[in-house]
Amino acid sequence: MGKEECKTMLDALNKVTACYRHLVITLGSTSDSQNLREELKKTRKKAQELATANRTKLTALLKDKTISKDDRTEYERLWVLFSSSMELLDVDMKRSLEIGQDFPLKVPTRHLIQTGMTGSTTTVAARAMSVQNMKYEADSNIDTADLKELQTEITQVGQMMEEMEMKVQVAPWAVEAKQEAGAELKSTVSVGNSSVGVISICEEEPKDVDGEPGLMKVFAGIIFTVIVLIAGILAYCVINLS
Repeated sequence: MGKEECKTMLDALNKVTACYRHLVITLGSTSDSQNLREELKKTRKKAQELATANRTKLTALLKDKTISKDDRTEYERLWVLFSSSMELLDVDMKRSLEIGQDFPLKVPTRHLIQTGMTGSTTTVAARAMSVQNMKYEADSNIDTADLKELQTEITQVGQMMEEMEMKVQVAPWAVEAKQEAGAELKSTVSVGNSSVGVISICEEEPKDVDGEPGLMKVFAGIIFTVIVLIAGILAYCVINLS
C-alpha cells in the first residue's frame, strides 16, 4: 500500500503544480484580476500542503532499512519525480512574485501581453484541487499583502528543498526510468473539457506488415529503370534524326 499511496499523493501534487503554472502564465495579461490572484494563493498553498505530505511519507520510507531493494528503487524514483515537481513549483512561485510586483492590480490598464484567454480561470483551479466551486472573498489588500506572504513562502520552499537533500541523498542520475523517453506521447490521454483546450496526442505510425514496403521499393526501382531506358532511347533518336 505504501507505493500506491505515494503514487497517488505525487499525482495530486503534479496536478496542482501544473494548475499553478497555468495560472501564473495569465498574470499581467488581460485575464489578470483579483480572482486570479486569489486562485494563485489558494493553489500554491494546496501545492505546499501536498509537498509536505509527500516529503514526510517518502522520507520515512527511504529511511526504513527493512524495505526490499526493489521497493527502495521505486521509492527513489518517486523521490526524484517529487524533487522535480518541487523545483518547478519554486520557479513558478518566484515568477509569480516578479510579475505580481511589476504588474500590480492598482494599474488595471497595464498588461504584459495579450494572451487571448478570456473568462474566469476558476474552473481550472477547481478541477486541479477537486473542488466543485471556488469562491473568493474580496480583499482589497491582496495586491501587496499576498506578495509579502508569497515571498515568505518562497523562502520556506527553498528551505524545504535543502532539508530534503540533507535527509535523503538520492542521486537523480542513478535512478533509472521505467519507460522509454517520450512514451507518454504515444499513450492515449483523456483530459476532458477545460478552458485550456483539448490536448491531442499523435498516434503511432503503422508498422511494416508482411514485408509490403520492401516489395514496393523493388517495384518502384523497376519503374525508375524503365523510365531511364525510355528517356535514353528518345534522346538517342532525337540526336540521330537531327
